[in-house]
Amino acid sequence: MVHVLHGAPRSLPTRVGVAVARFNEVVTERLLEGALATLRAHGVRDDDVTVVWVPGAFELPAACRWLAATGKVDALVMLGAVVRGGTDHYEYVCTGVTDGAMRVGLETGLPLGFGVLTCAEMEQALARAGGDHGNKGSDAAIAALTMADLRAQLRAR
Repeated sequence: MVHVLHGAPRSLPTRVGVAVARFNEVVTERLLEGALATLRAHGVRDDDVTVVWVPGAFELPAACRWLAATGKVDALVMLGAVVRGGTDHYEYVCTGVTDGAMRVGLETGLPLGFGVLTCAEMEQALARAGGDHGNKGSDAAIAALTMADLRAQLRAR
């Protein structure tokens, strides 16, 4: 018999660490609002959420690693906004944060919801932070909860 498991976004209870970049704060504050509203809607208590602010997206993986090292979180959410400028800096930051996020998830074994926007212009970022394209902070929270549930199911087998 084949065993098929599907995670679902629910609180187990789940303690969640959220790392948020200050750079492009007009966007990241909205991403955070979406993530927190979604966590609450799925039963995560405010007391079970730790939010840390970092200078920019590049610092997010380190903050998530430090949150994981506390042993007091079951899932992570990473929120940031990188908007293309006139230099190569955009590519370096995007590559660093995505590679760093993958390493944090694999090395810690914690579910990580990736809510870092990589946009060509600010209007695109705002559209994805509660505008016409939804709220990617909310989507990242859903991903973290879903993966936490799947991890719990696999552990129980």
